[in-house]
Amino acid sequence: MKKNPLSFQLKLDPEDFLPATKNEQEQLVVMRESVSFWKDGMRRFRKNKVAMVSLVVIVIIMIFAFIVPSFYPYTYRDQIRGSENLAPMQYSQQELERMEAGESVFPHICGTDKLGRDYAIRLMLGARISLLVGLVASFLILIIGSVYGSISAFFGGWVDMIMMRITDIIYTIPDILLIILISFALKDNLQALAATPAFKWLNTLGPNLVSIFIVFALLYWVSMARIVRSQVLALKEAEYVTAARALGASNGRIIKKHLLTNCIGTLIVTTTLQIPSSIFTESFMSFLGIGVAVPLPSLGSLATDALNGMNTYPYLLFLPAILISVIILSFNLLGDGLRDAFDPKLKD
Repeated sequence: MKKNPLSFQLKLDPEDFLPATKNEQEQLVVMRESVSFWKDGMRRFRKNKVAMVSLVVIVIIMIFAFIVPSFYPYTYRDQIRGSENLAPMQYSQQELERMEAGESVFPHICGTDKLGRDYAIRLMLGARISLLVGLVASFLILIIGSVYGSISAFFGGWVDMIMMRITDIIYTIPDILLIILISFALKDNLQALAATPAFKWLNTLGPNLVSIFIVFALLYWVSMARIVRSQVLALKEAEYVTAARALGASNGRIIKKHLLTNCIGTLIVTTTLQIPSSIFTESFMSFLGIGVAVPLPSLGSLATDALNGMNTYPYLLFLPAILISVIILSFNLLGDGLRDAFDPKLKD
């Protein structure tokens, strides 16, 4: 059959339907194996060298803060007479005499403060407090923000309008002023509560730190709520949500099983990026003197105590400042790596 030269129809020959030769089969592009969302995200995350280094640094800091103090020979409360303001790896006269007598004395790796307390163990406890505050506060923000934002977006209409106007109002509240007011308002009540056997742990934390947690629960979830709301608005009209409604699933089950589950990547990234912000807020509050109760150290309170002797003993200020910077930088870089790995818009 003769093909019309003006026609766009392709002419097919019987040879076009013959099986491919072995050489032609080898030249075919081999498709990548199908992987799950988490497996693909972790593969991308492991390729990010900066994020992996940040993760290693965070693990080292956690070992330094949570494990090393359990077998360190000094405690954050011990005041060693004659060992005030020692430089790193320096011994006091009494310790030198004990060493000459054949006694083993563990060195003060980071020196001592003005009260003769080992500075390394106080740095460890300060890092522990900062990390615990960052993790607990971020968990509170995750729970409150995700629930609030998903409910607002799912029901929409006047419910969404009222709930979002509430978040706009909360944005205008100064958090530092609220922390000070709550700490003074709750001080007597918390001290009375700490006198009971079941709440003796409040004496360790102090009313100021409890007020910081309350303010995090009251204010800092707003950004998380807005992010979750935008994600749920894009997902609630999906086919699987419509199918769940047709099958009679309750609103709570749809939000929990279908909407928040599909926002899990965004939630992890946002929570990771919230941790350094919470740590910085706690350190700043402790620097102002409204953080953890004395003598429990925080990195911010250690920096405050070192200000008076900054010209004579600058390392007492540099060490907590560097530790705060490394923690915040590591979490920020880790959050950026998680975002690059789990954000579907950035997939190659």
